[in-house]
Amino acid sequence: MTCNHLCVSLVPLFNHLDEEDQQKINQLVTHHTFEKGEQVITPNGKAQLVIVASGNLKVYQLSASGKEQLLRVVEPGGYEGESLLFGAVNENLFSEALQKTAVCLLKQADFKQLLLDYPELSLKLLEINAKKMTKIEQQSQFLTIEKIEERLALYLLDLSKVAQTNQVTIPMKMKELATFLGTTPETLSRKFKLLEQRDLILRTGYHVEILDQDKLEEV
Repeated sequence: MTCNHLCVSLVPLFNHLDEEDQQKINQLVTHHTFEKGEQVITPNGKAQLVIVASGNLKVYQLSASGKEQLLRVVEPGGYEGESLLFGAVNENLFSEALQKTAVCLLKQADFKQLLLDYPELSLKLLEINAKKMTKIEQQSQFLTIEKIEERLALYLLDLSKVAQTNQVTIPMKMKELATFLGTTPETLSRKFKLLEQRDLILRTGYHVEILDQDKLEEV
């Protein structure tokens, strides 16, 4: 598999198509590598679909006070910017590379033509966007939970469910995770230690092993 073909085959929006159709779509995408800290999507930027091939993008907006509000982290195979392709105006949405990140870019005109050529993509897009909205709703639910350790426990359990293993890797910096969970890095650090003291988890940097899933669920 060539590097150029990697994006198309990774993203769920396209990888259900046959090989020939994926190759056709691949002819439309351009490739770019962003260094850590570089912005990929900004307000009033070009309307395009950004597909992550490797690395991670954080997607955030700014509050009225200028504070970052993390919305999600886009991992390899994920994408961002589809709403802009349908004419939505980006007034306050940013994405930034969390590390060296390779992406594929699909222009608005090419994307619209794809939807005409492959009607099944429209249904797939609706399905994937519904899942994305569910994740946004889950973050809102995090913020309704009073205790930070409960939010952290739920987040780790969710990571475990996605990875289908008790050993998970946190896909963002601790500062960004703190923002995601609605707390401070200092408080988050204390809550990690609290869960470790209870022998519920074992943490080494960004790697966390869930030692007792049942008791962590009880938290």
